[in-house]
Amino acid sequence: MKPFTDSPEVMTIKEWKQCCSHSVDAIRDIYRRLIKGLDKHDPAWISYASDELITAQINQLAEWQAAGKTPQDFPLWGVPFAVKDNIDVAGFETTAACPAFGYQPKDDATVVAKLKAAGAIVVGKTNLDQFATGLVGTRSPYGAVPNTFDARYVSGGSSSGSASVVARGLVPFALGTDTAGSGRVPAGFNNIVGLKPTKGWLSAKGVVPACRLNDTVSVFALSVDDAALVAGIAGGFDAEDAYSRRNPFTAPARFSHRPRLAVPEHPEFFGDELSKTAFAKSLARLNALGVECVPIDFTPFRQLAEQLYAGAWVAERTVAVGDTLARFPDAMDPTVRGIVEGGKRFSACDAWQAEYTRAALAREINDILAGFDALVVPTSPTIRTLDEMAQEPVRYNSQFGTYTNFTNLADLSALALPGDFRSDGLPAGITLIAPAWHDAALADFGRRWQQALGLPAGATSTIPSAGPAVAPQGFVRLAVVGAHLRGQPLNHQLTTRNAVFVEETTTDARYQLFALANTTPPKPGLARSEQGQPIAVELWDVPLARFGELVAEVPAPLGIGSLRLCDGREVKGFICEPYALVDATDITQWGGWKAWLARHHSA
Repeated sequence: MKPFTDSPEVMTIKEWKQCCSHSVDAIRDIYRRLIKGLDKHDPAWISYASDELITAQINQLAEWQAAGKTPQDFPLWGVPFAVKDNIDVAGFETTAACPAFGYQPKDDATVVAKLKAAGAIVVGKTNLDQFATGLVGTRSPYGAVPNTFDARYVSGGSSSGSASVVARGLVPFALGTDTAGSGRVPAGFNNIVGLKPTKGWLSAKGVVPACRLNDTVSVFALSVDDAALVAGIAGGFDAEDAYSRRNPFTAPARFSHRPRLAVPEHPEFFGDELSKTAFAKSLARLNALGVECVPIDFTPFRQLAEQLYAGAWVAERTVAVGDTLARFPDAMDPTVRGIVEGGKRFSACDAWQAEYTRAALAREINDILAGFDALVVPTSPTIRTLDEMAQEPVRYNSQFGTYTNFTNLADLSALALPGDFRSDGLPAGITLIAPAWHDAALADFGRRWQQALGLPAGATSTIPSAGPAVAPQGFVRLAVVGAHLRGQPLNHQLTTRNAVFVEETTTDARYQLFALANTTPPKPGLARSEQGQPIAVELWDVPLARFGELVAEVPAPLGIGSLRLCDGREVKGFICEPYALVDATDITQWGGWKAWLARHHSA
């Protein structure tokens, strides 16, 4: 069937910003056409921004310009986005797909406020499985959201509308939420990126809770670059959210040079051979990229996944919407009501036992993942038609959560990515899952994967282009020149602190290299000099919180200063105090420490 798409020209965040950087009047014209072009009968939307709301947001951009700011000061200047309708946006009703529950928030949710402050413009609120309870996209009085590739199939949920509008290129990004997989399953079913951040990184203030202990705001985008950019802007500690957390900046910025990914030893597809074959093709692609995929026993992951709906954790949903259930039971979707009512049968003792079970399984899972860069799984083991879902709404929903339900319970980060398509033309994405705060490493590999995949994003014809590699936030890019190089005796001081290799390069031409006298192990000293030449170095990204530990181990006469590279970049690097160079051997002509060692030992 023809893809469920009505998108005009599809643009990335960068392209939208460029388009909106000319004049405020031009932005007004762009948005008049954008809003006019939105189908008012599109089930992906619950509400649209009024002319007044659009005007107010554009006027804010005009005020910033009048105060001397430029579009370059705002990373999302003029960029449109959509928001799942369980997240507050001032001027819009928040319904959580239950009209009887609806209310008018006074303020934006923290994440929305941050994105607006970066110049972005909210154009509408999107449909969802009521109260974010479901992975299907059908449990809404506003209608089921169809799959963007075949309208007979489900879109996935609960963030169905947000995934749909991104997949069709109506907006370059959208906010969702993810408790059990709601930010990943619809990404997989619609061939887009779904970033499920570490719990507590993005504030939940102004978000209707589903399960507060496991809720996260998620990001949908056509590219990993765009998703990571949005999360970096929207994230950060929020003192007004009791479950907000500070990033400790101890996790690696990238996967290992030869990544090791865990994969379920006997993956379950519930008889779906098309999804099974697609996943096998994606694993073959990973192998071709130099990834080692290692089968693991998936039992603890499966056991923890079962806890989310089969155990006392479901009572969290009862707490979240209990008032609506008591006042307007008939206003709730029957399947959702049945799930929420089920929480009443659990006692406080059941809840504590559930927590003990969760903690034990989470510890086991994190211990398993400690030996890998990440876990790779099918985003969903199968997909169902709308008709099939109507017949078995609970059982098929449970199947969709096989590889997602455990993630937040175990405090893991995740990134859903486009993968190889099924032979029937439907998407079948993969998801990378890693410990908390490994978001940067997941994004870095996700960029590589998406570039290697080379497929159009969503239901569009746009092939995402990779942006330039940049040092992620929370890391120090360090140039090493001697005993800390790969294969040298002090390299472990980097690797044991989760530092990761970035690239080989050289300094600019104004450096000299010396072999220092009486050092164990042998070390060079690097010094700035107008009579120098480019010296070979390695760049490593060191987690910010571990950088001080490394510096504390640097012995005199060495120290850490600023180095200029051959391409003009300035990074931190090893330098040497002048007094130690008096009786040192000038080895500049060799161009680097390893070259000198090789020539020295062969002489």
